[in-house]
Amino acid sequence: MTIERNVSDGMNVTDQVPDPVEAGSAGALAAPIPEPPAIPTDPSGHRRARLGDRIFRAAAEGSGVLIIALIAAIGIFLVWRAVPALARNDANFLTYGGNWLTTDTAHMQFGILDLLQVTVFVSLFALVLAMPIALGIAIFLTQYAPRRVGSPLAYMVDLLAAVPSIIYGVWGLYVLAPVLKPFAMWLNEHLGWIFLFSTGNASVAGGGTIFTAGIVLAVMILPIITAVTREVFAQTPKGQIEAALALGATRWEVVKTTVLPFGMSGYVSGAMLGLGRALGETVALLIILRGTQKAFGWSVFDGGYTFASKIAAAAAEFNDEYKAGAYIAAGLVLFALTFVVNSAARAAVARRAA
Repeated sequence: MTIERNVSDGMNVTDQVPDPVEAGSAGALAAPIPEPPAIPTDPSGHRRARLGDRIFRAAAEGSGVLIIALIAAIGIFLVWRAVPALARNDANFLTYGGNWLTTDTAHMQFGILDLLQVTVFVSLFALVLAMPIALGIAIFLTQYAPRRVGSPLAYMVDLLAAVPSIIYGVWGLYVLAPVLKPFAMWLNEHLGWIFLFSTGNASVAGGGTIFTAGIVLAVMILPIITAVTREVFAQTPKGQIEAALALGATRWEVVKTTVLPFGMSGYVSGAMLGLGRALGETVALLIILRGTQKAFGWSVFDGGYTFASKIAAAAAEFNDEYKAGAYIAAGLVLFALTFVVNSAARAAVARRAA
């Protein structure tokens, strides 16, 4: 439909006004609606990326390559420095558990058997003590504690990670060990028939045992496990929690059926991080554990050295290439052990996620 109108200059202007009858006809309704042009979403398309995107991508890729290069460089350095000492070792490096004899660099005797056993045992003992406590703290802070109580308590737990290792070592030997002495002697006297509590190669009364060291180490790794677990539990979907409460579940039933299944992979990851921290602890264990000439017997009342404390205790011998190489070889095993622990953690998390 056409309408003519006059404008101020006398010209006629014709406007096209849509006819309501024609606009509602079958032909108009059947006419296809033009589609908007497609927006490219492929980042690898032909369109040139912006400068900022290119810089960010290069920085991200460079960071990943740098980490891999650093790890490879550390491994190559350890192997390079350990091989000359291993070539002069007259004992089996993997099965020898006696005293290290490195005075005669032409005929040295050293091995990692006792170091590996003490390191693994004290770390697992600390992990067994820390994991249930960390789980309880994380559940309380995220599901039970009021905000005015939970925030200060979480902050205090996190502060444990800021205490220096040497403070933990001195506190463990001179404060905690005397307190634990009656309990440790009771365990040794009444449960000594169990190999874990049998008389070891260190003095129970002296406190320089795996029993004391493991408890101190558990306190040291507690904030790591707690922090990771708490953050994962806090991410539990609120809809699932509210649905469980609406169905009449108690608070513990909500935790058991909703929070724990959702956050179990994070809990395991935090535990593995704590285990890695325990495997590498040096100063605190060097202060607490008492060196011994006797073989390790898998008792919590044994003494001895871990990988890290043994290397730290022998720092005075690092002025010789071959003596230092013997301890670097032990460090190489510890380096590999951390990779095994991290791989096991990733496998466990992936299996639970599947």
